[in-house]
Amino acid sequence: MIFSNEEQILHSWQQNAAPWTVAVREQQIESRQLVTNQAIVETVVSYSPKTVLDIGCGEGWLARALHAHNVMVHGVDGIPALVKQARAKGDGRFDVMSYEEISAGKWRDIFLRDTCLQDTCLQDTCLQDTFDVVVCNFSLFGNESVAALLKQVSTLLSPGGHFIIQTLHPLMACGDQPYKDGWRAGSWASFSQDFVDPAPWYFRTMASWIGLLSKSGLVLQDLIEPIHPKTGKPASVIFACQSNRICHQ
Repeated sequence: MIFSNEEQILHSWQQNAAPWTVAVREQQIESRQLVTNQAIVETVVSYSPKTVLDIGCGEGWLARALHAHNVMVHGVDGIPALVKQARAKGDGRFDVMSYEEISAGKWRDIFLRDTCLQDTCLQDTCLQDTFDVVVCNFSLFGNESVAALLKQVSTLLSPGGHFIIQTLHPLMACGDQPYKDGWRAGSWASFSQDFVDPAPWYFRTMASWIGLLSKSGLVLQDLIEPIHPKTGKPASVIFACQSNRICHQ
């Protein structure tokens, strides 16, 4: 079967959910342990949110980290195996939801459906239409799927809320290839041999990221470049935005 690039991303993560969970929980990813985990937690907490939507939550580590700061987190991911791992650890509400479903505005319908299926008590994870912070931490790999998702983000933000992305820094991720947007081959080179079939990912220049945010109705409030303590170079880039509807009020 031939998959599109977007489909290959999901297929790869379905195959690699188990080794990814091990890599995160056993702290096998040096850059995360040294800088990027702390960077995203500090950025989110700096806005003093009470509620956070973690899109692409994976096995749930960020929800657990934010829960320690008394933040109520709802995590969603398109990979059922990762959501299962997140639920097993707790400290948040976790649901299976694809980016396409969020982009289509089906957020509330799916949340209510899954609540009924799980017979879940919502005393500690209230039904939320909007959130103080929506965060995507190294979870935006596609092209069309990401563009569609970002257009929907403003509808998920509470008044005064913030949308935060942490992703690969374009200057570091570009490597020896031309500095222009386009699909790149994936690699598990720095990971264990348990990982298979690396997914392609869509490279964006810094200008393209900023342009995409603007086209999506988002206003960039802050741009942070966490520095790797060993290399002295950016380990990632963090974009913190608000809806332009909020900024123009």
